[in-house]
Amino acid sequence: MPQLNIADFPPQLVWLAISFVILYIMMAKVAVPRISEVLESRQDRIARDLDEAKRLSEESDKAKAEYEAALEEARSKAHGMVTELKSELAKEQAASQADLEAKLAEKAKAAEASIASAKEAALANVRSIAGDAAKQQ
Repeated sequence: MPQLNIADFPPQLVWLAISFVILYIMMAKVAVPRISEVLESRQDRIARDLDEAKRLSEESDKAKAEYEAALEEARSKAHGMVTELKSELAKEQAASQADLEAKLAEKAKAAEASIASAKEAALANVRSIAGDAAKQQ
């Protein structure tokens, strides 16, 4: 085998060195700069994406805070409206109850007066009937 022949080692080593130098120069001048450019562009894109994500996150936090403030304000207004409505209903109920009590008191007085007049009429009839019954016996 020619690769193992000791006499062929020096030319093989020369060609190995020449090939190594050529490949090294090609890698240093062509491949490594391209790889470096790709890595740098990827790093720049990642940095831009992170900045954009941070900006969007801040905007969403701000929008969330505004939404929560508006929601709290709406709840506060609704609570105030409910309290006001309850107060108005309580006043109306109190007025209605007072009016109803006044009407009931008036009807009770009218009923008492009617009962008293019916009682007097009945007592008057009882006296006359008692007088008629006494005369008949």
